[in-house]
Amino acid sequence: MKEIIFYTRAQCPLCDKAKELLELMKGDLNVSINEIDIHSSDHLVEQFGLMIPVVEYQGVVLQYGQIDPAELKKQLG
Repeated sequence: MKEIIFYTRAQCPLCDKAKELLELMKGDLNVSINEIDIHSSDHLVEQFGLMIPVVEYQGVVLQYGQIDPAELKKQLG
């Protein structure tokens, strides 16, 4: 099973939408989701502050902002 990292924060409507999408897709994609609030680290806030939500796999940012499910399937396929 692949593990994706999902960077998010509170009060982020795009993050909520992306999380719902990832939860629906995780079975089809055979992935687990490690959700991390960027406010847990100043470094993460600096790195991802304006980009969130961010989906990362094996250290590579696959998508950020508006998540495209079809593209994500291709990227993780």
